[in-house]
Amino acid sequence: MIQAIWNNKVIAESDATVVIEGNHYFPPNDIKKEFFKSTETHSMCPWKGIASYYDVEVDGEVNKDAAWYYPEVSELAKGIKGYVAFWKGVEVK
Repeated sequence: MIQAIWNNKVIAESDATVVIEGNHYFPPNDIKKEFFKSTETHSMCPWKGIASYYDVEVDGEVNKDAAWYYPEVSELAKGIKGYVAFWKGVEVK
């Protein structure tokens, strides 16, 4: 089971992550939605598409844009549509 942990809380947990470019992408049903808030941030990946971001909030602390996902993807990335990946100090193990 792969877990994403931030601020000593498990914020996502899955045995079905997809690893791309060293990042574990968690199925959308395997994140604990109470810790995630959509932001207006977007970025572009040349082969995956346009990423959207979530702030991660645990115990009143906010990790801005610490999670991203692709709501729409290119044909090459269809296996991760809606899946969530992490950075900015979120530990994935």
